[in-house]
Amino acid sequence: MTTVALAVTEGMLHFELSLAYEVFGSAPAGVTVPWYDVEVCGSDAVRIGRFRLEPDQGLDGLRHADTVIVPGWADVDVDPPAELVDAVRAAHEAGSRVASLCTGAFVLAAAGLLDGRRATTHWAHTEALAGLHPRVEVDPDVLYVDNGSVLTSAGKAAAMDLCLHLVRLDHGSSVANAVARRLVVPPHRAGGQAQFVAAPVPTRDDHPLAVLFPWAIERLDQPLTVEDLARQAGMSSRNLGRHFRAVTGTTPLRWLLTQRIRRAQELLETADDTVDVIATATGMGTATTLRRHFNRTVGVPPDSYRRTFRSRHAAPER
Repeated sequence: MTTVALAVTEGMLHFELSLAYEVFGSAPAGVTVPWYDVEVCGSDAVRIGRFRLEPDQGLDGLRHADTVIVPGWADVDVDPPAELVDAVRAAHEAGSRVASLCTGAFVLAAAGLLDGRRATTHWAHTEALAGLHPRVEVDPDVLYVDNGSVLTSAGKAAAMDLCLHLVRLDHGSSVANAVARRLVVPPHRAGGQAQFVAAPVPTRDDHPLAVLFPWAIERLDQPLTVEDLARQAGMSSRNLGRHFRAVTGTTPLRWLLTQRIRRAQELLETADDTVDVIATATGMGTATTLRRHFNRTVGVPPDSYRRTFRSRHAAPER
């Protein structure tokens, strides 16, 4: 069991804090891997929005955690408390993985953890982050950034993306998917946060793509084309492309490729099938095609990915 510590002080945002607790606080039904032990760390009882919260232990408890989560910071024009900044820095120096949600990136930046690193935050505050901390490489167009021991997410819903990413790193895609199903959210969203600045993602059940997405995911083993998707959605290929760009920030074919790669990751983690079999199951056709796209997207070949995952999650020797 690994420990996740939630850092809390006056001035935190309750949405991101609650979201993180919902993801890491309890395992979804059917998941048998050892789950997280969640600790709430703060110097004293705090008011988070309309809620009063009693921490389990002081901020010095952060440095004993495997992962430290820093929720959103409500007022980016106000410096975060020095004790919080010092505690987050000490936790990272002690070996903790530190992740910020939304404007929690301002706390990490104040601690110096983002200097020379790529990072993100809510799109409305990326310029402020870059202005206050010029040594940080602020990327306003992504949902989250993973620097290994330091991670940052964009605003609100992107905090969920990052939390699911952490579960995926720790326990694999199938477990992360189970968490996503329990919370009724997508296990992975393609595209970046730039799409949300002027055109929020439609959430209506009657949106033309609401039924198309699950239909396509169930048929990833088939050679789907843009015309196939458009026909299923009952619209022209050009109109489909416009809807896809608005909702996902990418094209239909790029979205399909992302889903095929995700499916390949899950099969590599959970099955002993050969790369050729997985290529067929994901609609890639041949192992060569799968290896090319997988390496380009994930950064390692399928075989290396499988070895790394199996090594990371192998049962300890008795």
